[in-house]
Amino acid sequence: MRRQFISHAISAVALATLAFVPASAADNAAIKEKAAVCSGCHGENGISQTENIPSLAGQPDQFLQWQLVFFRAGSRKNDQMQPIVEEITNEDIRNFGAYFAAMTPPKAAEDNDPDLSKKGAQVAVGRRCASCHTDSFAGTKAVARLAGQREEYLVKALHDYKAGARVGGGVAAMADVAYHMSDEEITAVSHYLAYFK
Repeated sequence: MRRQFISHAISAVALATLAFVPASAADNAAIKEKAAVCSGCHGENGISQTENIPSLAGQPDQFLQWQLVFFRAGSRKNDQMQPIVEEITNEDIRNFGAYFAAMTPPKAAEDNDPDLSKKGAQVAVGRRCASCHTDSFAGTKAVARLAGQREEYLVKALHDYKAGARVGGGVAAMADVAYHMSDEEITAVSHYLAYFK
């Protein structure tokens, strides 16, 4: 009896999985089409080529979802983002998070200032960046990926946290870290993270 139940359960799961495959492919095409609006600023395949616009590829799913929620709620503000987020649904937010998280993150270019990276590494250790962002700086759950992110965007984000201009998840921890950083430390750690491999 128990074997028969397990056999039926396995068959049901297999059928459900097979039935889901075509719908998933259709959904992926629809998500890709809807996410095309993002590529205008955030770049093809989620890798930004635009100053002060972050790359989204490889960012943790939850982190992306929360940022969209913060933008939609108006707690994070950006002139380009506001009209877009006003039109997206909760389902869109979940889909965009998964879509960009599954993309290959940007590869760091060859470091053009290893001395600055060395100073930045010391700042990252001193400020305990890895305790939230992981040892690989790939981020996790609702914590951002920093490795390979645009350097000037990291500088801007840290200055925004320091000035109290950026709100959202983790703002208390980030504001506390950034508030005590000098401009030189912000420059160094941003360089280090942008070129981190």
